[in-house]
Amino acid sequence: MKTIKYFAFCLLLLTVSACGNDWLNLEPSTQVPTGSAIKTLSDIEFTLNSIYSSMQSAYSYSGRMMYYGDVTGDDVQANGTTKRTSGYYLFKFTKDDGPSTHWASSYEIIQNCNLILTRIDDIEAKDKTAYRDDLKGQALTLRALALFDLTRFFGYPYLKDNGASLGVPIVKDLSTIGSKPSRNTVAECYTAIISDLTTAVPLLKEGFNKGKVNRWASMTLLSRVYLYKGENGKAFTTAEEAIKGAEANGYALWTNEEYPTAWGNDREVGKAGEVLFEIVNLTVDSPGKESMGYLCSSKGYKDLILTSSFYQMLKSDPQDVRNKLYVVSSKVAYINKYQPQGNENIADANIPIFRLSETYLNAAEAAVKENDNTNAVKYLDPIVKRANPAKTVVGQTITLEQVLTERRKELFGEGHRLFDAMRNHLRIERTDVKISEISSTKHYTMPDEAKSFDWNYHKIVLPIPKKELDANVNMKQNPNY
Repeated sequence: MKTIKYFAFCLLLLTVSACGNDWLNLEPSTQVPTGSAIKTLSDIEFTLNSIYSSMQSAYSYSGRMMYYGDVTGDDVQANGTTKRTSGYYLFKFTKDDGPSTHWASSYEIIQNCNLILTRIDDIEAKDKTAYRDDLKGQALTLRALALFDLTRFFGYPYLKDNGASLGVPIVKDLSTIGSKPSRNTVAECYTAIISDLTTAVPLLKEGFNKGKVNRWASMTLLSRVYLYKGENGKAFTTAEEAIKGAEANGYALWTNEEYPTAWGNDREVGKAGEVLFEIVNLTVDSPGKESMGYLCSSKGYKDLILTSSFYQMLKSDPQDVRNKLYVVSSKVAYINKYQPQGNENIADANIPIFRLSETYLNAAEAAVKENDNTNAVKYLDPIVKRANPAKTVVGQTITLEQVLTERRKELFGEGHRLFDAMRNHLRIERTDVKISEISSTKHYTMPDEAKSFDWNYHKIVLPIPKKELDANVNMKQNPNY
């Protein structure tokens, strides 16, 4: 497996490049902590920080890992046929030219987490047990996140066949030049993801941890995983516990007044807002112009815009504060969530990965699916009322459609739409609506199969990269590629 084969070398590059992030509190070093060199908890933290640094890449969570789930859906589209996002939007990829960065960047994270996890229990902690536990919890969470994203990019939704189809290889040891793993099933991948997260949660710190995962971020991911797997009772209890714990530790939903500009705030202790975990980008350590900030901006590459049908959905309530998170220019609507912090550049905007809003929506969706209307109202109403204080769902019988509509309005541009539709066996319908203020917005020519599809469309999963198939005789391609 060619990509995994070279992860030891990738660690060298990651560790050296990590030194530009002063928010990571890295000690200057020219010595690379390889597996044999990791002897202290400081070595562990240095290696962990290099993982966070790698996640800043526009080929990772500052860019492609985020926009893929949007431009393949029906709420966001590429602003042209030659844009950076147009290949995903038009489903142009084939078995011979499928994107490989999702695979490479995620396994890079996994391999470096494995480097930590194979060493950390052997390091004496003395009076620093909580510190060691937190480092281990972070590594477990990041490994779970990477495997979860690999599974949903390259494997069909769990509920399509109860996880029987192929996912991706589960790699828990340090790969060597001879490593040629085969693909595990989606069910086996989910078991591994849940195992890592349930182990991580009690180890993690509860308080604010700038640019790093804490307990509530890990639990939000776990609640999302349970939703994808259809374990709705567990999804609800996990989300509810995360909400209570996060709010007891200073997190809170942004208010209606804060919402339009809070995205550009610099998070700190006492001012964490609702961002449980984000990729922190700096001008001195920039992800570059391929990042979400620059791709979305009307002053940047102008790559991502709202579809006319989704624009119509948002504008159906003109008083919804989420209408302030796009900017109309040249008859198209640009996403304005990725706002730079302080005096930084647009390209260097932070990338929220887990927000408390999602945790509320996870709880509401799980409650609906458990026929628990009381809790569905309890956790959906704050999102609805924050969007428009004149509205409420109190006294209503909440439907799944209501919750999923709120997810669309709340999480657009954050990488959820394709996956939310597919895991609920819904259809993506790419249709145009004539609206004068965005009259330049229209879907571009594409095959009929890409205009309307559900989880039976083979391209809702990416093809396994050709170089992986060429290097590994045990690797199998996805169906119909």
